[in-house]
Amino acid sequence: MNHFALSAAALLLTAAAAHAAPPVGQDALAGAQIKVDVGGRKLNMYCTGKGSPTVLFEADSGRAGWDWSAVLPEVAKRTRACVYDRAGMGASDPIMRASTVANASKDLNFLIKNAHLDAPFVVVGAGYGAMVAQHYALRSRGAVTGLVLVDAMHEDALPADRAASLEAALACLTAAEQGKTGAGCAYPATAINGEIGPRLAAAQAAQAARPTYWRARASELDSLETSASQMRAARKPFGDMPVAEVAHGEPAAIVAAVMEVLDKQK
Repeated sequence: MNHFALSAAALLLTAAAAHAAPPVGQDALAGAQIKVDVGGRKLNMYCTGKGSPTVLFEADSGRAGWDWSAVLPEVAKRTRACVYDRAGMGASDPIMRASTVANASKDLNFLIKNAHLDAPFVVVGAGYGAMVAQHYALRSRGAVTGLVLVDAMHEDALPADRAASLEAALACLTAAEQGKTGAGCAYPATAINGEIGPRLAAAQAAQAARPTYWRARASELDSLETSASQMRAARKPFGDMPVAEVAHGEPAAIVAAVMEVLDKQK
């Protein structure tokens, strides 16, 4: 794997990550946009900007594409940029099978094919989404030409609190099924999306009230060991593909990493 460090100047940009107002275009991510069939289910996708390669964003575990609301418009100033919601997240259809890395990677493959997105792709993944991004890249037969991994989860270092997180998600699922609001059952905050406007805040609150969301979130957590095994089976060197790693998910640092990878495209 060809890792490279972010420049000192790029890291300094993280100090300006906070937004005085919600990012431009954030409201578009709060609801359904393009629903793409991936085999009996539809996943919600939103693309903006023009150019090649297309930058695809993969959210962390239990999270939707709207997490990239502060990063997406900045990348779209340079090239085509797309976010989507995994099954059960955001405006996508509920899960129909275990939420493993391999199943998410297959869904992403069908999404790209059926949405008629043209390669090459740079894939940006956060946390658990970084595993999905890598799994897809390893199976993409050269369609992925760059990766940006943000606070990446690794198959050999799964979160120590995953059992407690699963228990909490299942408790929230029970509460949602009963039409109740469980303690600690809000959609989790993240530094990646910067300031949250009222429409996105309302969408996140509605998400946290749906059993389908908690079922998908619990499935991702419950499937982590299986996902780790799938990653170990798929893992191989990325060769000379540019791979940037960002240790902290502030928007400016992520945008800088994406630009560095785009600069290294052949």
